[in-house]
Amino acid sequence: MDERIVKFLKKMHLASVCAIDDEGQPYAFSAFYAFDEVKFSLLLASSEKTSHIKFLKNSKLVAGTVALDTKIVGKIEGVQFRALAAPATAQQSKIYFARFPYALAMNPSLYALSLSWVKFTHNALGFGKKLIWQRD
Repeated sequence: MDERIVKFLKKMHLASVCAIDDEGQPYAFSAFYAFDEVKFSLLLASSEKTSHIKFLKNSKLVAGTVALDTKIVGKIEGVQFRALAAPATAQQSKIYFARFPYALAMNPSLYALSLSWVKFTHNALGFGKKLIWQRD
């Protein structure tokens, strides 16, 4: 994965994710994440009772975005991604709780969105410049 994409994903913390609900309809949600740069995964935490975790477990395939909130066109940067959702490993749990230690109090379930495709837009590299990464 291009180091510029890794740097961006490590810097940010909020992803918008879309899964498929029980009726086959898209279901979007936002979640804090930590980035596992070894396994190229976004790590999410939530309660098993939430709709989005239920839909992650059922649909497995997700898509989403992570974007810098700016009105300055020259500073626009963000990613669009596709991923496969699965329960996080013990090592990934350590990564998540190192970034968000207060989440331990909630005793959440942790999921990893294993990135399969990423398109990174970074206008500082040139207006409309896109970097594409795809897992082998």
